[in-house]
Amino acid sequence: MLDLPELSPRAARTRAALVAAGFDLLAAKPIDAIPIDEVVATAGVAKGSFFNHFADKQAFAAALATEVRLELEGQVGRANDGIVDPIERIAGGMRVCATFAIDNPKRTAVLLRSAGSVTDRKHPLNKGVADDFDEAARLGLIGAAARGSGVLYWLGLCQALMAHLVEPKRDPAEAQARVKEMLVLGLTGLGIDRHRAEAVAARSCQPDRSAPAQQKGKAR
Repeated sequence: MLDLPELSPRAARTRAALVAAGFDLLAAKPIDAIPIDEVVATAGVAKGSFFNHFADKQAFAAALATEVRLELEGQVGRANDGIVDPIERIAGGMRVCATFAIDNPKRTAVLLRSAGSVTDRKHPLNKGVADDFDEAARLGLIGAAARGSGVLYWLGLCQALMAHLVEPKRDPAEAQARVKEMLVLGLTGLGIDRHRAEAVAARSCQPDRSAPAQQKGKAR
């Protein structure tokens, strides 16, 4: 979890207004096409207030993306609660990303516009997936290349899948099939046997992921 500075009630309201305006604007166009004057006008705050909270437009966009990523990471954590097998957890993360994109297209658009700044394996927002990859490597479940570049590879797949699912909005059946296919392709790319990859993808895409095969026990 990232630490955010504690704000006074007034400053918190101003920041919240700026963030809300940013989500409306950044969902429609990139930050370079959004003047700060438009942000503060939409938020209904003084221009100087913007710089009390953000160094520049890029920092503003990054803050919005971080807010979405924290929300998404919280959903991944809840979905993976009680699941020990790191491969199941890695797959579950992609499935949650896909569901999030379908249910939250505007917030997903904001995330994708600024996602490049959080692809580093050591970034705090990537700790969960990095830990899962470390455990998979320790158990000998993934290939040699995936031990070093697996996190970057997986983040890239998740981002591409989310972008695909929101541009344009997909038919539910088509979206479900695409998620399963991406999971199989992604897992086999990590060095997972295809039969196991297909089984993990099928389980991950079930509406109820609380089946005994996924709960606490030995990783398969």
